[in-house]
Amino acid sequence: MMRTVAVLNQKGGVGKTTVTLGLASAASAARRRVLVVDLDPQGSSSWVLGVDPDTADVTTSDVLDKTPISRAIHQSAWSEFVDVVPAGTSLQDLESGLLNAKHARRLAKALGADIIDRYDAVLIDCPPSLGNLTTNALAAARHALVVVEPSALGLRGVGGVADAVDTVWDDHNPHLELSGVILNRVPAVSSEAARRIAELTRIVGAGAVWKPAVPQRVVFNQAVGERRPIHSYGSKATDPIEVFDRLWSRLRTTINRR
Repeated sequence: MMRTVAVLNQKGGVGKTTVTLGLASAASAARRRVLVVDLDPQGSSSWVLGVDPDTADVTTSDVLDKTPISRAIHQSAWSEFVDVVPAGTSLQDLESGLLNAKHARRLAKALGADIIDRYDAVLIDCPPSLGNLTTNALAAARHALVVVEPSALGLRGVGGVADAVDTVWDDHNPHLELSGVILNRVPAVSSEAARRIAELTRIVGAGAVWKPAVPQRVVFNQAVGERRPIHSYGSKATDPIEVFDRLWSRLRTTINRR
């Protein structure tokens, strides 16, 4: 469990998938093995990693229905260092109520030591909600990473995420930690963004906000559209590559501390 990380926010559109994939790209570039578990019904992480949720034989939906997770692990199209458990077409049904509190540890049971020990990190891409799927992710994770966009709407969900982490800690997973907040889509110059970052720092504390922030760059959209890791763009993505290399280093330090 020590190396399992839930990437979340209850608000959609803040870039959870961008951050998950950026960390996976940095890990791959460093020749470190990662497993991406896609719990978002939209299946964006799966698709970008080269596994289409609509055609995958075994998915996270099946894993939550007690299929062994080893049957759902696919090697990504990116490299031998990145594997993915793709989202399933019925995940939305599970989010809507087929899972409940007694099923909250299904992912945790699936991610046994025999699976986790194969990887330097397991990254769980959560849906934009705090329902059954995110509860399963948090119950399986040692670390929760919140992705926030520096806008008024982007900050609104932070308190709810912290409450959800506390609830899962109390009810299902006493090892869970709210390990940090990653700022995403930060413009180069914006007084509004600066105000929101200052507000976030007051809410969570300066130490909780990981640095550097992820800058707003067109190349991220290009990478998604072309289904490529950000590190494959070389000099076209110098700043984003450096940012995710440093964030990956911070994550490695966090998950390896004793």
